[in-house]
Amino acid sequence: MSTATISQAAARLSDAASSRTGCAPVRDLIGAGDLDAAYAVQEELTRQRLAAGRHIVGRKIGLTSPVVQQQLGVGQPDFGVLFDDMFFSDTDTVSLDSFVSPRVEGEVAFVLSRDIENPNATIIDVLAATGFLLPAIEIVDSRVTGWDITIADTIADNASSGAFALGTTAVDPVGLDLTEVALRLEHRGVVISSGSGAACLGSPVRAVAWLAREGARRGRPLLAGEVVLSGALGPMIGVSEPGTYRADISGLGHVEVTFERNY
Repeated sequence: MSTATISQAAARLSDAASSRTGCAPVRDLIGAGDLDAAYAVQEELTRQRLAAGRHIVGRKIGLTSPVVQQQLGVGQPDFGVLFDDMFFSDTDTVSLDSFVSPRVEGEVAFVLSRDIENPNATIIDVLAATGFLLPAIEIVDSRVTGWDITIADTIADNASSGAFALGTTAVDPVGLDLTEVALRLEHRGVVISSGSGAACLGSPVRAVAWLAREGARRGRPLLAGEVVLSGALGPMIGVSEPGTYRADISGLGHVEVTFERNY
């Protein structure tokens, strides 16, 4: 894939993000199944954000649900980069106007205390490198109009990352069965999404082990201090109006985020 084509795809997504207006998919430029080209676009967008003064604070894993993988015709997850300006704490308020087409998911966040540079990393490596866990709400957002995406489109678009909110009480992963943790995502007191750790590649720790291997292979190993959003525990839910969303994850506590308009 030529550098010019990668730059053209990156510019399309960057312009959409800046204008908060959806754009056409980029698969017409890079192909619907060329994952290396898609990650090259993501890397170019990452380079631009770092040059603009942003800092990487972690990673996110997407496409951990078998159902979503089937919808996109893929057999593996993908990943994106988390930047400092994407982070919110429990009960913070987020501008709805900062996104194109936001959706929310409840997830388990891993905060690492050690680097994981092993390209053959296992769940043992992940657990040994995890300092603590936090409940998280990921705000996913596609810059592609109407979420008309293939895996190449979402990878190029930083795995459809938008923002994320973290709870404030750290939880030791020792003794916690991450396969069995249960999610309740509520809006206005009504449960709108539910699921369990088993829905995330069988367990969130398995998802992070996949990311550790893939990151090492692609030259971006997981680093101490980084936050890793391990993937959705239940279906993602669209956000079209102001309001508060609360995720309760058994064994980890809760986190909530409130969306409001700027006007």
